[in-house]
Amino acid sequence: MNGIKPKHESIETDPVRLLARKFLEHLEIELSRSPRTIDSYGLSLKKFFVTAHIRTPEDITLERIREYRLHLNRETTPTGEPLRKTTQTYHVVVLRAFLKYLAKEDIVTVPAEKIEVGKTPTRQVDFLELEEIERLLSSASGDSLRSLRDRAILELLFSAGLRVSELTSLDRDHVNLNKGEFSIRGKGAKLRIVFLSDDAGDALFRYLEKRRDMDPALFVAVPIAKKGFVKEGALGDIRLTQRSVQRLVKKYAAKAGIVKDVHPHTLRHSFATDLLQNGADIRSVQAMLGHASITTTQIYTHVTNEHLREIHEAFHAKKKKK
Repeated sequence: MNGIKPKHESIETDPVRLLARKFLEHLEIELSRSPRTIDSYGLSLKKFFVTAHIRTPEDITLERIREYRLHLNRETTPTGEPLRKTTQTYHVVVLRAFLKYLAKEDIVTVPAEKIEVGKTPTRQVDFLELEEIERLLSSASGDSLRSLRDRAILELLFSAGLRVSELTSLDRDHVNLNKGEFSIRGKGAKLRIVFLSDDAGDALFRYLEKRRDMDPALFVAVPIAKKGFVKEGALGDIRLTQRSVQRLVKKYAAKAGIVKDVHPHTLRHSFATDLLQNGADIRSVQAMLGHASITTTQIYTHVTNEHLREIHEAFHAKKKKK
């Protein structure tokens, strides 16, 4: 590409970088964005500044933005694949958010509304059928603390539709087994109520009854005694990491003979799909998932579209069939 090329030297005191720092602080303080989101926004903005040679707000022009988007469209990953459209769209969304912030601060630059995000391909949702869910849950059987913990994790992921980050952040005193519900703080520090199925409540009760430690975390690493020493958790029980839960889910999916690539988020998708298949309205599912926008929940149109077909076949042109 003969247009813009990456420029590796950077001046951290450039006016636009100082503004970007204030923007990221705004995300943290006023909008309560997670550290991971803030880091991701920062990297995306840095990519734009370096690639498009941006040092001041005045450097941000429609032409440079156009060339930057062309660069993104022609960029390839280390494996030689083009950047996914969703990734390209993400960079544009971050840039628009930054421009909106500049406008709010009365800094003259390109208006955010002049940048069209563009359409992205419909996201494919991977979920498990009910029979696969039953096999997955049954694969975590046994009375050991580890087995009881793993079964409780799988049951809770499916019962409450939790994100893996939400699950690993739970403490024991967060969960009310008597009421079968509890509050969870999700993305953007938004609070929502989640509910436990009877099976999930029972699995959690049996797991917690077996615990003998005093660690406040709901899910902890279980020590493995091997040849006279403790291999895991030797310094005491520790909170499970997101990566540990991801490995755990994959292990039981393989044990259950499920050939799909199963992640904790697959169970969240399965939770939403199951609700919709059983007649829940999409607004209720939005609330239970903690989505800020209904647009995010609409990735489950594969389910709602099927219901529309059933309604059409059940009620359309009934008089003609008589």
